[in-house]
Amino acid sequence: MLVGAHVSPAGGLVNAVERGIERDARAIQIFNQSPRAWRPTRYGEEDFAAFRAALAACEVDAVVIHAVYLINCATEDAAMRAKSLTSLTHSLRVGAEIGATGVVLHAGSALKGPVPAAIERAGTLIREALAESEGCALHLENTAGAGGTLGRSFEELAALIDASGGDARLGMCLDSCHLFASGYDIRSAEGLAAVLDEADRVVGLERLGSLHVNDSLTELGSNRDRHAAIGAGLLGEEGCAAYLSEPRFEGLPVIFEGPGLEGKGPVRADVHRMLELRERGLAQRGI
Repeated sequence: MLVGAHVSPAGGLVNAVERGIERDARAIQIFNQSPRAWRPTRYGEEDFAAFRAALAACEVDAVVIHAVYLINCATEDAAMRAKSLTSLTHSLRVGAEIGATGVVLHAGSALKGPVPAAIERAGTLIREALAESEGCALHLENTAGAGGTLGRSFEELAALIDASGGDARLGMCLDSCHLFASGYDIRSAEGLAAVLDEADRVVGLERLGSLHVNDSLTELGSNRDRHAAIGAGLLGEEGCAAYLSEPRFEGLPVIFEGPGLEGKGPVRADVHRMLELRERGLAQRGI
């Protein structure tokens, strides 16, 4: 398992690698452009080469890009669809250039409309983005389920993958807070194992490409996405330890997004906290 954190590429793409090193992270996640604006950050080959070289020279083994939250692949608004397609395609192209494990995407929201039609619209746009890019995988993230967001269940994730063409580049990113908020009880190793068995039956764990580990401030089935520091929420230390030591997650990047122990973005102490809970979980499993 490649334990890591979300970091900023502010000041230059290569700086994200240095921030990962400072946190003792084995994996990093970045936004490839401002999460609050549609305008893509224009990187050149020098930026990509410097990033790849820095990555090759350190112990950060994986990088994941998170597509911006502004994207709604299911929207019926033509202008919004065009912006979403441009942004997603750009993320996938940057991912290919820097050797990213994948681009993580919140597929969008049905708003107040029917979910099946929204899934079909989202699938059409995702197909276009995949066709206009090469190489980089796309990981559809499960959601907490508020506001008609797509991906609140394994059935919806499977439907999104099917609607997107079932391409081999399509995978999923499982977020622990979102799983809990959408009704999956993963507060113990046994509970997590049962949930993953269901994910395997419905989607297929061969599609699992990346992970988010975030604790939850809200109760099981709340459908509210409110993150807590690792072990400080309702998943608690046991739930986070179980998630961080799950054998079927070995080899995958597991990203903490925050807020962390300092109440802001992840710092080195947060990564070390993850590693401590991972060791506790492994010991409890007898590994």
